[in-house]
Amino acid sequence: MSAPAPTVEEAIQAALATVDDPEIRRPITELGMVKGFTVAAGLVKVELLLTVAGCPLRDKLNNDITAALTAIPGITGVSVDFGVMSEEQRKSLQQQLRGGGAAEPVIPFAQPGSRTRVYAVASGKGGVGKSSVTVNLAAALAKRGLSVGVVDADIYGHSVPRMLGVEGRPTRVEDMIMPPQSHGVKVISIGMFTAGNAAVVWRGPMLHRALQQFLADVYWGDLDVLLLDLPPGTGDVAISLAQLLPNAEILVVTTPQTAAAEVAERAGAIALQTHQRLVGVIENMSWLELPDGSRMEVFGTGGGQTVADSLTKTVGASVPLLGQVPLDTRVREAGDAGLPIVLEAPEAPAAQALDAVAAKLAVRRESLVGKPLGLSVTTR
Repeated sequence: MSAPAPTVEEAIQAALATVDDPEIRRPITELGMVKGFTVAAGLVKVELLLTVAGCPLRDKLNNDITAALTAIPGITGVSVDFGVMSEEQRKSLQQQLRGGGAAEPVIPFAQPGSRTRVYAVASGKGGVGKSSVTVNLAAALAKRGLSVGVVDADIYGHSVPRMLGVEGRPTRVEDMIMPPQSHGVKVISIGMFTAGNAAVVWRGPMLHRALQQFLADVYWGDLDVLLLDLPPGTGDVAISLAQLLPNAEILVVTTPQTAAAEVAERAGAIALQTHQRLVGVIENMSWLELPDGSRMEVFGTGGGQTVADSLTKTVGASVPLLGQVPLDTRVREAGDAGLPIVLEAPEAPAAQALDAVAAKLAVRRESLVGKPLGLSVTTR
């Protein structure tokens, strides 16, 4: 005996469950956003509750709901009436997303069961292309189907939003922040909270608090990879990162020239004091490919391998040279346009080099929670 066909109301409920909130990436029915709906003569009217009145993505919600419901046979029209959640509803949503009613937000990536791979992208000095490397790695990882987030931890020199083409500002749900997304990457930066191009003039404690809020107050969801674009050198943010995310792994970016390599070694050697793992070295601006196929080594040669070899000796463990990224004006052009070169021109040698590095990093951390460890107990 076959199961009875679903009613129109059941079909509408099922269709609404396929629509995700664009920021939270979970079904609107699961988040309590659907207050109710009515249907008459093929016309559906949906009452939807937004987290905030000025939700920047209400048009996308309207379009997604309309597309889902008009796919149901017999539905000829859809209208969406937008309301706003009450304070209690927002608090309930906040507790639901955080998985409980903890009084103080915690950093999910620092918890023992976290499976998120955290990479801190560091450099000894500015101007070596660290931010360009970060955003392209993020875009390349997201292109592979991973859930990726980026924290622009370079508070004074924030540039990640522009390079990823992020124009929107974060949405707040009570004291929780929903990060904007671009190219499948969730992003948070101090630049999203300042007026225009205003300078940030902060000292150590404020930098620490900003990084803590980016990690704990932002709703990141279930990330496979989190990248942090650190400021150059070994200052306050690097120290705070070691305290807040001791499990973070460090990627060192350098150029081939000797002066940059020597400074990069010092940036990587901080891992000895923080007891963090050095994943490897990325050499940027390695050479310029000329029209005749030859290479011009604008910044010298060998710096990346020198840093990798030196750090291997310093920490007593293998620190490989993960890749060499050639100079390409399209990297700069794509960054200025908010379109990472790995997406805009994937055939470019620089894009291929960055994508190859991303392939080596595209591994989610395996949690041991709930897994048998294969230990046996012997009696004496």
